[in-house]
This record gives sequence, C-alpha cells and structure tokens, in this order.
Amino acid sequence: MRLILPLLVTALISPTVMAAPAAGPAPRAVKVGGDADYDACGSVHKVVGLKKNGDNFLSVRASPSVKGRELDRLRMGRMVWSCDSTEEGDWIGVVYERRPGQDCGVGTPIAKRRAYSGPCASGWVSGRFLEIVAG
Repeated sequence: MRLILPLLVTALISPTVMAAPAAGPAPRAVKVGGDADYDACGSVHKVVGLKKNGDNFLSVRASPSVKGRELDRLRMGRMVWSCDSTEEGDWIGVVYERRPGQDCGVGTPIAKRRAYSGPCASGWVSGRFLEIVAG
C-alpha cells in the first residue's frame, strides 16, 4: 500500500495528456465500374500544368481534399485512368500503374460499381492538372 499510494497521488496530480493526432478527412476509396457495356474507368488523362519552378508534382491523396493524406506524387506527363469524381470540388479518383506496362484491369467492363482494389495504385487528384488523352 505504501508504494501504490504515492503512484496514485502522482497520477491524479499530473495526469499524462495524450495529444490526439491531427484529423484529416477519412480515406475514400476510388470506385470503378458500374456498367457492363463500358470500361471500368471512362478515360485516360495526362498530368499537365504543373509549375516548372514550383514543386513540379501532383499529389495523390487518400481523400478528395487538400487535407487528405498524401499517398504519392505524380510528375508531368504521367498517364492515369479517370475513374471517379466528386460533386464537391474538382477532385478526380484515378488509377495508375505502379510500374510501366502494368495492367490495371480498368480498361474492360466491370458490371457492378465497387472500390478499386488493385493491382495498380489509386487515389484522388485535382482535376485542374489533368488533360484528357482518350475516352
């Protein structure tokens, strides 16, 4: 009891306060498919319009928000599949190769709309930096 009482008093007088992690928007999966007659992702885009003297990359985010966790960085000219969009803002859900020539499985129909699960990477980018190439 002698050892427990001082520990209890110390804990009550100076409790440890744990800081909560900075909360950003919850991750949001990129959805693909939804029509048995069309490709799972509607079009191919190229990353354009990045400032040469700026950071020169387009952030891929876990949710359609500048506060979403950054997942990756795409350079000028990188090709992505446009698969999903939001009604709020200019965010596009994209799928893109992890390595050159990889088949992402979105160029053929997927009848039921579902979250993209690979094998390629996916996330959200600002549509201001995408230019349609095909589709």
